[in-house]
Formats: sequence, C-alpha cells, structure tokens
Amino acid sequence: MMIALTKPKFFIPLHGEHRHLSTHARIAKQMGIEPKRIVISDIGHVIEMTGRSVSINGTVPSGRVLVDGSGVGDVGSVVLRDRKHLATDGMLVVIVNLSSEDGSLISGPDIITRGFIYVKESEELMRELKDVVLETIAGCTPRLLSDLSAIKAAIKADLSQYLYKKAKRNPMILPVVTEI
Repeated sequence: MMIALTKPKFFIPLHGEHRHLSTHARIAKQMGIEPKRIVISDIGHVIEMTGRSVSINGTVPSGRVLVDGSGVGDVGSVVLRDRKHLATDGMLVVIVNLSSEDGSLISGPDIITRGFIYVKESEELMRELKDVVLETIAGCTPRLLSDLSAIKAAIKADLSQYLYKKAKRNPMILPVVTEI
C-alpha cells in the first residue's frame, strides 16, 4: 500500500533480516518498480544515488557498537574478554597482609570467591587453596618478598595451576598483597 501511495523512483528495503529485505524487494518489483532501481544493501555498504540511478558503490568500516550503561562504543575488547572470563569461570580474590619489616605473614590468606564455587560446600578446597598460598609465600626468597608484584604473580600462577589440576577450571585470580 505504501509503495502504491508514494510511487518511489528508487526502492531500498531497510528493515529486517535478508529474507525480509528480499521479500520486500519482490513486492516492490510486483508493484512496478524496475529491478535496476531496487537495491538490497548490507551493513557497511555505500549506496550511491543520482537522479537517474542507484547502486552499491564500495564499503565503509562498520560492525556492532556495544552500549554499556550510558556510554556508546566505549567498552574495549579487553573489558569484554574479562567479562566473558568472569561469566564462564568466576573469580577468586586472595587477600594477604605481610610485614613491611621482614616480609612475614601478618594475616590471611583470606579467599573470596564469586561465580566459582559455593564456599560452604567446598570448605576442603578452600583450605587447600589457603595452603597453596601459604606454601607460595613460604617459598619466596627475602628479595622476592620485597617485590609485591612478584608475590602477586607467584600466588596467581600457583593457584591457577592448582585449580586447573584440581577442578579443571580457570577462574580469574586477583591477589591483593599489602605491606603493613
């Protein structure tokens, strides 16, 4: 009905999946629009229109734009990768407090999990994870104990290896090591 009312010179179906666009173009053809004046485009195609013709003429960069809260397109691939990792395997936070004088353990390790295991049903695994962290810290040399990033890396590596062997899971591990 709209085609009959507006009598367009050119016709470019825009809404729906490709099968919908094709059906819409077929209806336009049945309504008398010449096939050379009908263009079915795709995302990123450039449609060039003159007074006498319409055609697809090249492409432009295009793709999905992700909307996150109030920002449009501001979510990077690293953030998306982290979200996928969290959704798949969950996360584990290890909190350890060390003495700034000699690097000895003051408190911890405290382990917090989200989306990984239900702590009340996995108390044995939680004890084992604490033991792994304690062994890692005990195995650190005095020189290594002065480098917090090295301690974090060691805890992360050892826990990751242990968890994969034990549970065949690879949660995101966030060690928090502070000197007091």
